[in-house]
Amino acid sequence: MVVSFMNNTRSVFRLPTSWVPRWKDRFKASGIHFCISLSIALLAALLVFVVWYPYPYREISGGRELFLIVVSVDVILGPLMTLTIFNRAKPWRELRRDLTVVALLQLTALGYGLWTVCVARPVHLVFEYDRFRVVHAVDVPPELLPKTPHGVNALPLTGPTLLSLRPFKDGQEKMEATLAALQGLPLSARPDLWQPYASAQNNISQASKPVAVLKTRFASQSAAIDAAIASTGRKPESLVYLPMVGRKMFWTVFLDPLTTDVLAFMPLDSF
Repeated sequence: MVVSFMNNTRSVFRLPTSWVPRWKDRFKASGIHFCISLSIALLAALLVFVVWYPYPYREISGGRELFLIVVSVDVILGPLMTLTIFNRAKPWRELRRDLTVVALLQLTALGYGLWTVCVARPVHLVFEYDRFRVVHAVDVPPELLPKTPHGVNALPLTGPTLLSLRPFKDGQEKMEATLAALQGLPLSARPDLWQPYASAQNNISQASKPVAVLKTRFASQSAAIDAAIASTGRKPESLVYLPMVGRKMFWTVFLDPLTTDVLAFMPLDSF
């Protein structure tokens, strides 16, 4: 009787012979889908982190978090849907239709995510009279784009460029621009105020401060400051600095005092 009961129990919990190959096919299809999705995600990551958000902008502008959320969801959900719908017992036309729908949904989600990251991308690092400010594509008012100076790409797709702000034409323009800034439109996001970076070289030199001052003000950050200086291959006395305003935080920019070339960045509020 005991043997009979055990045999009956085994028969109840025994998996159908067709179950194993069916799920094996599903896991195989899902695995292939995952590898394809991961490859596409890596290509998208090269575009985002090498072209649109090179260091330090991936830290300053928050592109990394947004991209990773979008891509992680996309890479995981696509293969899971394939795992759910894949079945060789389906007619080929029906299976092909289901897989096509999954692929289209996944590509649409990835495209939307990339578009969102693209709209939020940094486009310029602008010298704003006494500081640097990172300007993002979404910050620039479309109605001011026609006023972009000749030779300046207003919304570059190949990474942030260096610009500066021209002097105000008169007191009236300065007052209007200041009021607009108080209402949320930064001066650096106004194409009508842009000029080539080199045009402000003298002003940048005058506004910048010796790195020795920075080390004195932030003695507790001395090691981090030294590391940033070392990355330039320069001695501290051959560098100057200016504060920088990002999307979420303040940073510090290290410059050559003669050429005003940007040499290094560090996450330090030096205002």
